[in-house]
Amino acid sequence: MADFPDVRLHVVTGKGGTGKTTVAAALALALASDGRRVLLAEVEGRQGIAQLFDTPPLPYEERSVAVAPGHGDVVALAIDPEQALLDYLHMFYKLSPNGIPARTLRRMGAIDFATTIAPGMRDVLLTGKVKEAVVRQTGSGPVYDAVVLDAPPTGRIGRFLNISHEVSGLARVGPIKTQSEGVMAVLRSPQTAVHLVTLLEEMPVQETLDAVAELEGLGMPVGGVVVNAVRTPRLSPLQLEEAGAGRLDTAALADGLAEAGVTAEGDLLVALEQEAYDHAQRVALEERGRDALAGLARPSYELPLLPDAVDLGGLYALAASLREQGMA
Repeated sequence: MADFPDVRLHVVTGKGGTGKTTVAAALALALASDGRRVLLAEVEGRQGIAQLFDTPPLPYEERSVAVAPGHGDVVALAIDPEQALLDYLHMFYKLSPNGIPARTLRRMGAIDFATTIAPGMRDVLLTGKVKEAVVRQTGSGPVYDAVVLDAPPTGRIGRFLNISHEVSGLARVGPIKTQSEGVMAVLRSPQTAVHLVTLLEEMPVQETLDAVAELEGLGMPVGGVVVNAVRTPRLSPLQLEEAGAGRLDTAALADGLAEAGVTAEGDLLVALEQEAYDHAQRVALEERGRDALAGLARPSYELPLLPDAVDLGGLYALAASLREQGMA
């Protein structure tokens, strides 16, 4: 059984550069396996999903971008704050997005003000659109079996997810309060999990630890930790120990190279010994990172470093790995 059977909203965050968009896309593919329908949404305006799936830039509409194993469907959406505001006005005030009132608001600059200047309003609109996708129903049940959100990085994930709670406290009555409370009810419920993507490096690991503490303090349901771009050690545990302690058997190294037809002596041998030492230090650093992440007592998953840039084939391989490890 998957580790998150009751979760319908998977929020994916991580320090910039850890590959959170790649992991979000792979998770969406994994969740869509066996004939399920999954929405993959982004909110930062980078068109990262379109690049990963090698499609034209996504408009503000839900568009199928991939077929998962078992004939599942991955649908993508790039959420635009301006269009989300027009959706909001239509939902609560019956204003047509293309009608005269909406055009008047654009001319007055009210749309720009609400989405770029008004503090927090942009994130309220973005999280509101995500919540709407999660709860949307058809006659036979939910439109999507799951929603995966490629969320902002860990540095601002807490405020992004909690902004509707702050707005709810300011608005005592009316549609804004109702909408904000509805968003928070979904985000803090068991049907949501916030997953964190990291690398086995000091800064990403520390940001992950800090983000988990912040999210738990806000009452957000923290899910799993995905360690991305994991490299397989090139030396055995004994060789790593010897190399890290500066006791590498250089004679054995020279003999091994000689068997391969390479003469290793002098500066070359010293350089190879230094490289082995650096590699051992790197592996030791990664193990310390694993130990720190293990202290979170959260489900953990590891994805390999792909030899080339991530393409569709790579995404499917990562998705298969997440399924094998039980994340989806």
